Amino acid sequence: MATRLRPCTEATANGRLRKAEQFLRNAEKIRELADNESEDGDAFVSLCVLAGIAASDVLCCKALGHFVQGDEHRQAVDELKKVMPDGKRLGADLNVLLQMKARAEYAAPPVSADDRKRAWRKAESLVEAARSR
Repeated sequence: MATRLRPCTEATANGRLRKAEQFLRNAEKIRELADNESEDGDAFVSLCVLAGIAASDVLCCKALGHFVQGDEHRQAVDELKKVMPDGKRLGADLNVLLQMKARAEYAAPPVSADDRKRAWRKAESLVEAARSR
């Protein structure tokens, strides 16, 4: 799929926010209910990544009137950095999550405890920023 900027409406932003909250809520359930968090750590981090991506879409929609759709994650980070006033930090948060994506979804060794903590913090930061807009 080619990467492109997609215009968005209020309904799009609201729908993406609901998804961001849903992904984050389910990541939290894994954290709370797993007998051994490391056994479900990859799923936990994957949900954090999805929450961060959806929240980033909301932030771009609200501030820029569009979001990035496609496989080129660098462009999504670059667009998020344009969001004022804290786009640089938000873009860095999304970048951290995107770097974890392949490890959590495809790599044989499970993500580390530090990765799980970092993923949660970054996802929570992005979702909270999206809620506040």
